[in-house]
Order: sequence, then C-alpha cells, then structure tokens
Amino acid sequence: MLAQTFLPRNVLVSRCFSSVTSKTLKVGDILREARVHSSEDVKSYAEVSHDWNPLHFDQELARKAGFENRLVHGMLVSSMFPRIISSHFPGAVYVSQNLHFRSPVYIGDEILGLVQATALRETKNKYIVRFSTKCIKNHNELVVLDGEATAILPSLELLQPS
Repeated sequence: MLAQTFLPRNVLVSRCFSSVTSKTLKVGDILREARVHSSEDVKSYAEVSHDWNPLHFDQELARKAGFENRLVHGMLVSSMFPRIISSHFPGAVYVSQNLHFRSPVYIGDEILGLVQATALRETKNKYIVRFSTKCIKNHNELVVLDGEATAILPSLELLQPS
C-alpha cells in the first residue's frame, strides 16, 4: 500500500490546542481536527477492513434503509481520535476506546473531532491520559459519536502538527 493512503488529502487544517499559555497538556485541554470523508476514503477503508456493507456504496439501498445518503463507516470516523492524539504526542500508545454511535455520517459531511483530557497520571516516566472523545457534524453541534479513550503518552509536551 502506498504512503499516500495513510496521509489523506481531505483533512482540513483545523487543529487547536486550548491551553493558550502553556504547551503542556492539562486536564480540560481540548485537541481538535476537522475532516471531510470522501467516497475514496470509504472505498479505501472497505478494502482494508473488508467491510463491504452496501449501505456504504449503494445510495438507493441506503435511502430505502432510511438514510439520507451513503454512510461513512463508523470506525473510519472514530479513527480521528488516535490520529489527533498521536499528531500532538508522537509515540503515544492508544490503549482503549469506548464508542457510542449517535447519528449517521454521510460522505461529504464535515466532521469535527474533539479530544479532551479528563485525567492525567504519571507512571514510570510516562503519562496515562484519559480523554473524552466526540465527533460533531457540519458545525451544527450534532454529536455523531462520542466516548472515552485512554492513551499512554511519552510526554505531556505538545507538538504542534504542521
């Protein structure tokens, strides 16, 4: 597989670290990134996951099933969370995630991924950090999925992604 598969062109530059006065992660800090998923993204994800559910590919079937359009795989949307964390903390190890799928995501929807630090604990020169996770659709406050994640960070020092 080519490297370009892992570096999507449709990730919007909308990253923010809420701790303005410090470059060190603190409880309450929010990391964010926006993204629009394309038909190409859905196809690439299906090729890797072998999830060829026709709701992702057949607009007519999706509409008959009660959806507005073709669906983006929920796990593809949730993959924003480890990306957001690792882009700010290279070497982070994503150790757990629970998810609640609240509303469908359609191809072309702009999704804002939010990751907020809720607990920090130092252990053996590393940090175990719990995050609340949320994806919002099209800037209208509609939560499409939420949950909680835990990651082990090598440092609490923020790296600003380019």
